[in-house]
Amino acid sequence: MKALSLGGQLAGASAIALGCMRMDSLSLADSQKVLATCQDLGINFFDHADIYGKGQSESRFGQAWTGMGLARQDLLIQSKCGLADVWSNYHFDFSKDHIIQAVEGSLKRLQTDYLDVLALHRPDALMEPEEVAEAFHDLHQSGKVRYFGVSNQNPGQMSLLSSYLDQALIVNQLEFGPAHTVLLDASLNVNTKDSESINRDGDVLNYCRLHQVTIQAWSPFQVDLHQGPYMLHPDYQDLRDCLASLALSYGVSSDALALAWILRHPAKMQVLVGSMQPWRLVDLAQACRIEVSREDWYRIYKAGGNRLP
Repeated sequence: MKALSLGGQLAGASAIALGCMRMDSLSLADSQKVLATCQDLGINFFDHADIYGKGQSESRFGQAWTGMGLARQDLLIQSKCGLADVWSNYHFDFSKDHIIQAVEGSLKRLQTDYLDVLALHRPDALMEPEEVAEAFHDLHQSGKVRYFGVSNQNPGQMSLLSSYLDQALIVNQLEFGPAHTVLLDASLNVNTKDSESINRDGDVLNYCRLHQVTIQAWSPFQVDLHQGPYMLHPDYQDLRDCLASLALSYGVSSDALALAWILRHPAKMQVLVGSMQPWRLVDLAQACRIEVSREDWYRIYKAGGNRLP
């Protein structure tokens, strides 16, 4: 398994990380099988959020790793907070009290004294960066959080927050994959009138590279949250055919090739996969043993419905 240094600070993080959103659906025994498979593959980074499974995903993970007798120092555990009343009056809350309370809850459910990374879950339009800075300071000083990050934020939001923080933001979770290439499109169509040249994200990819923020690519197999996975979408047959054809030459599955396509980018992204099936994790981990050629990388990009200027 390839290892990354997240934000240039948290070394030894697996290039493929397990997103634990669906772990609440597993029995304790099945959760432990997933973690055992991760151990075998070298996957040591686990992404959570306080809302996943209404907290039950964190609880199941906590029961699983402690029940297996795993050493805490061998696990890199990340959780996210900032979404509130998701099932009644969904909104965002980056207040100091909410952040502190959310972390305390996550620590209890995960059965750990600290988080390796805490990320803010999406942007909050009512964010007061001073409050976030106070919360991060207290959590860091108390040893409850080692590093901090964000998700789905643009450069302006990150710059505003960073100007108040004592700590660096080391990660930004952003949706990215061969059927969701917003991070790339505008920078490949500079100074054109094509719709692809529209800057939809503030050039967050280059911002993160300039400021040593590791992009965590989530939902790598989706078109977007509304259209679902590209393997089931009628508009992405060319992408499926391209991946299937190239996968044969690389000796991996189409899905592993799609992850290798992400990992090939020089930004050194970390990929979050959410499968709770050990056999599929074994398959996806093959992405780390190949490197997609430059020519094939662009073939896959174009097969996803993109054209080059």
